[in-house]
Amino acid sequence: MTEQKTLSGRAWAELVVLSLIWGGSFLSIRVALDEIGVLTSVAHRCGWAMLILWGVVALRRLPLPRSAGLWGAFLVMGLLNNIIPFGLMAWGQLYIETGLTSIFNASTAIFGALVAALVFADERLTRRKIIGVALGFAGVITVLGIDSLRSFNITSLAQLAVIGGTLSYAFAGAWGRIHLAGLHPIVASAGMLTASTLIMVPAAWVFEGPIRMDLQAGTWLAIGYYAVIATALAYVFYYRVLGMAGSANVMLCTLMIAPIAVVLGAVVRAEQLPWNAYAGFAILALGLLVLSGRLLRRL
Repeated sequence: MTEQKTLSGRAWAELVVLSLIWGGSFLSIRVALDEIGVLTSVAHRCGWAMLILWGVVALRRLPLPRSAGLWGAFLVMGLLNNIIPFGLMAWGQLYIETGLTSIFNASTAIFGALVAALVFADERLTRRKIIGVALGFAGVITVLGIDSLRSFNITSLAQLAVIGGTLSYAFAGAWGRIHLAGLHPIVASAGMLTASTLIMVPAAWVFEGPIRMDLQAGTWLAIGYYAVIATALAYVFYYRVLGMAGSANVMLCTLMIAPIAVVLGAVVRAEQLPWNAYAGFAILALGLLVLSGRLLRRL
């Protein structure tokens, strides 16, 4: 069931910090894509984050995963939580704005509620959740816009790719709950990133050429940000915030990420979003607040 907690001042502060970290990841990924390919960007993200997290595992002396079945679960989790969403969203950012990508990313919780209801008996769709999901889908359709629905083009495909990434995140959440329950979350994160790296490094090499290290300083800064800070350290920070705030309150992080990414995209890359993107995000945000139960508790 959805966990409900009262947010302390410290929990609020850490939620904001986590939102700032993830909000900046969309811009950093787009900056890196100016010089490297999509698959290479994902390989960097998984590889460097993997090394950092195994360092955390070693420092904390956490038990290492040894069973073949568990590593098989890491492989599926890596596909669902890293390779597919990272790849689809990075490719989508080549054709749509970073801010728009972050708005679509906010629909992860909507798809998560649907997938959880299909898989788990204790996550059935109540009337409140149905209203929240319906509002969320209305928001996504509004963001897509009438033009995307009428004339299908590369921009439409990029938008659908990003939405596909959020759907993959939702399935990853269900898979992790079933197959990685009881495992320390940092060990689980390191394991899935290891599986992802073992796939993405050769894939990037085959389709985009050898992974170069002679990149521009700005590209390395971008990679360092989204791989080390927004992936590895953010995983560690996320589980800390989750323990303090609870899963329902962490959903607020999703709402704060998008405005941060939109502002950064506008300031750094002069991105301008159409009115329907803002209107759709407002509807989507309302749906997320209903879904979490926070809005009804306030009323």
